[in-house]
Amino acid sequence: MEALFQRLLQDLRQAVQASEQNCREVAGRLSQEAVRICTESQRIQASGEVESWALNLGQHRLTQCLRYYRLGSKRGRLELHSTLSAIVYRYITPPQVQSSYQARLLLIEDFLQNFYAESMNAFRRECAVAADYQPRTALELAEYMAFAERYGKRRIPLPGRRSQQLIILRAQTFAKQQPPETAVDIEQAAEVGSSDEVEQSWQAALMKRLREQIGSQSEETGDSLRYRVVEELIAYLREKDQTACADYFTLRLMDLPTHEIEAILGLSARERDYLQQRFKYHLLKFAFSYHWELVHEWLGADLDNSLGLTTQQWNDLQEKLTGKQSKLLQLKHQGESNTAILEALDLSPTQLKKQWSKLLEQAWEIRNL
Repeated sequence: MEALFQRLLQDLRQAVQASEQNCREVAGRLSQEAVRICTESQRIQASGEVESWALNLGQHRLTQCLRYYRLGSKRGRLELHSTLSAIVYRYITPPQVQSSYQARLLLIEDFLQNFYAESMNAFRRECAVAADYQPRTALELAEYMAFAERYGKRRIPLPGRRSQQLIILRAQTFAKQQPPETAVDIEQAAEVGSSDEVEQSWQAALMKRLREQIGSQSEETGDSLRYRVVEELIAYLREKDQTACADYFTLRLMDLPTHEIEAILGLSARERDYLQQRFKYHLLKFAFSYHWELVHEWLGADLDNSLGLTTQQWNDLQEKLTGKQSKLLQLKHQGESNTAILEALDLSPTQLKKQWSKLLEQAWEIRNL
């Protein structure tokens, strides 16, 4: 344990700006947790590589801690909240209630506040700190947030040689305790609270659908298309020198109230509204032009699925297309390359992109009528 402690302490000294005492305390707790796990695990004890396991576990916990430390207080909280929200999203609504997206988010918020309190108590108990311990420094806060994430993801043994993450079990229990009347009241409150942002255009429908899909993906598929879309969109925004839009997107994924977004980004209401419109402009460019294949595959609206249209909607779209657009759609369906399409339709690359974007917009309008 001493060797592990010294290793973690040295890495902390080099990575953070904290006092020597603070580094020692955190390194001590991380090393104690790693050693405790190794001691309690029969599998690790039987492996004959206890020291190697302890080192790996300690380094892993340090890496998690440093990740939250580099994010900082605000971004770290958002990251933790987003991670846990994504895990519990589909478990949190009572089965007898058809709650709206906004209502479910409010229930998740309520659940997570209780879970954070539980995880803090678990941290105090397992790390042998004072009963009233609270993180006071940036390093201690990062340590707690990393612990809360691990605590929520712990696998709990169940009958039948099954297991489940602790936070999912807590979410299922929480959902069962919600009476239908509570869910209805929350849904009504959510509708009132969001009235200042009600928009009727198909652009708003796209934004809403994207956010719903990000929140509703199951845990099993969460590491595939959902993360690819989020990562690609953020990368696209940064490539276009739209860092503010990327930050705004991250906060909107958390469905934070407008006033909190303004406070975090340091914007006035007018500046936030301008940023919101700028983000929507780039979102549409991303979804209908730059990465349309990825976005439409994720939404189940790719070419193989008739752009997400019903048979009647597909016929309506065909009637609205020009001759060149119909030919373009046919060639796309046949899997022809862009080079072949350019030659067949006698278009420039820019013209082809505009024609296809317009076609996708028309399909989206029909889907959201």
